Amino acid sequence: MADLIPITALGLAQPKSLTVGSLSMTENTGLALASLALRRDAEAVCPFGLVLPEPGRWVEKDGVASFWMGPGQWMLEARGKAEEDFSAELKQQCPGHSVTEQTDSFAAFEISSPAGAAPIIAVMTKLVNIDPRGFTPGSATRTGLAHMNVFAIRRADDHLAVLGMRSLAACLWHELERALKGVSEVPA
Repeated sequence: MADLIPITALGLAQPKSLTVGSLSMTENTGLALASLALRRDAEAVCPFGLVLPEPGRWVEKDGVASFWMGPGQWMLEARGKAEEDFSAELKQQCPGHSVTEQTDSFAAFEISSPAGAAPIIAVMTKLVNIDPRGFTPGSATRTGLAHMNVFAIRRADDHLAVLGMRSLAACLWHELERALKGVSEVPA
């Protein structure tokens, strides 16, 4: 029998990380993802005690988070649960609704800065067509980044997450790295 070795979306044994100036980026390999779609005429739910967010928003409670994807559709995240069957847990919380495992479909990259919001805003202006002044903590949206569709999530003033298709993880890392390096080359 084959001896299989798990690898990250970037094909490595450990999550890749990079620090450029006051910005740090890390591949988030522990993030579990599952999508939730409410069925017609079904009652609304609050999985794990989380009130599902309105369009353009992201909410978090006790290690579980959610962002709006479309009418009656949300993506749920669970920190540190990528190795568990998070979608089964979500399905128990949401009987009668459609739940789909998404963990292995996406690559997640977390960009943070100990220098506060300014570096995050600067990198956002290089990455996506989103006005960073209106994209405050708790905001989430689907947007284009280079030739890819991604989800951008403003987890905190000093923290931006970018989720993209796992099959494009290397391309996404390249674009994010280029933006981080571009920001660090701009004089303060």
